[in-house]
Amino acid sequence: MVQSQKTPTTILNKRKEIEQEIVEMLAKTKSDFSLEDVRDAIYCEEDNDDMMKAMAMFDRGGNASKLDNILELVTDAWNYFPHKSLKNRSPIEMIYEQEYFHQ
Repeated sequence: MVQSQKTPTTILNKRKEIEQEIVEMLAKTKSDFSLEDVRDAIYCEEDNDDMMKAMAMFDRGGNASKLDNILELVTDAWNYFPHKSLKNRSPIEMIYEQEYFHQ
């Protein structure tokens, strides 16, 4: 995936932190999926169910506290990882651009 040249370092650092948390959560839940699978699901999203597909990559029938952690992690990933539909930008980059260009 192509990284935007204008992506602020703080967003890139947060993305790396989320990636590490995903790798750890995938291992903890003994998922058959990889970080790349999660990134691809988010990048190629086309409808509202796609976020649930990303969450399902972690769900192994754990308790509610694990589900809360998974939801939080996938939401962070959804907001910080690039989406094809956003021209390789993340929602947080879109917000940043709106704030930056409308000051």
